[in-house]
Amino acid sequence: MTAVDPGQYQWRAEGGGEDAARRCLAFLDRIGIVTAPLEGAEAQLLDGLAIIGGRLLIDPAVPVWPSDLLHEAGHIAVTAPEDRASLGPIIADGGDEMAAIAWSYAAARECGMPLDQLFHDGGYRGDSAMLREAFASGATIGAPMLGYFGLCDPDRQPGDHPYPAMKRWLR
Repeated sequence: MTAVDPGQYQWRAEGGGEDAARRCLAFLDRIGIVTAPLEGAEAQLLDGLAIIGGRLLIDPAVPVWPSDLLHEAGHIAVTAPEDRASLGPIIADGGDEMAAIAWSYAAARECGMPLDQLFHDGGYRGDSAMLREAFASGATIGAPMLGYFGLCDPDRQPGDHPYPAMKRWLR
């Protein structure tokens, strides 16, 4: 399903480089999030990435943080299935942003990505250190939204999939 070869793109070394990107892209492919090359002048929410038509597009000319693949995919994953194909470009609201952060943390664990690469200093509007500290201490920022969407067991409820374990990856 993935239409991109990680070797054809530029990945930030401090974010894990091509190896981290390869793991993230394989994960996204496995769960059904389509990635493709960014062509033309599509609007980019983050440098090098865009969400258009429910697909995650990558600009081969721009160095990308591999973890930003997971964060942007989180926006796709938490979108209602009937809206996913027409998603993009996105203008995230606070709830959507928190859900994407929670989703990306669970996905990073699945991909073997450490917190310093997920919440890198090049993003998160200066809140990277706070997010690293919060998740390292067991915080579940945004996880109640994932529970509400049925992606994991609701926060503080018994179940087989307490966050960050996921029942499924797409809403």
